[in-house]
Amino acid sequence: MIYFVYQKITDIFVLQTEQTMSTNYYRIPTVEEMESKKEKLIKQIKYLDLSPSNIECGFQVPIDDQWGSESPWETFINGTNIHLGKRSNGWKFCWNFHNNKYYSNKEELLKFIRDGRVVDEYGEEQNVNKFILMALNWGEPDGWVVNGEYRKSERMKGMGSFFDDPKYDDRIIDGLRVSSSIDFC
Repeated sequence: MIYFVYQKITDIFVLQTEQTMSTNYYRIPTVEEMESKKEKLIKQIKYLDLSPSNIECGFQVPIDDQWGSESPWETFINGTNIHLGKRSNGWKFCWNFHNNKYYSNKEELLKFIRDGRVVDEYGEEQNVNKFILMALNWGEPDGWVVNGEYRKSERMKGMGSFFDDPKYDDRIIDGLRVSSSIDFC
């Protein structure tokens, strides 16, 4: 009997948590992609120049005939944790398009997501298709979007701020709410 009551309380807490928490989501590479990157990193480290000058400049590896170089570790982690967006109670899901670096429309975004894995900010892997469904439906049909109407309603409540400027408005791309910023918290 005690377990049953505990389970019901736990279920209610989980349901409330899912409905009220804001959560960031990230695209990470597949296991195969990471294994390939790891093999390349191991090879680069195995043949790493251990001269004093290379140690002093952070073990940079030349990448071209000019002055270009990069760290093997930075090359390994580059692109392994791409912020997809954030869900927040009362708001439509807010996508991060990274100034179109990885995708520029809904079709490219969904392909990018499906070609990898998804984790939340707590490191919990998400089922890709369930994530997509959740994100596309979060806050629909009447969740908040930062736009002129929203800013006006906030001013009417005495809540205007330095964000009360059209340059901070969300963009709508293929029906998706896309942040005007690439910096999320």
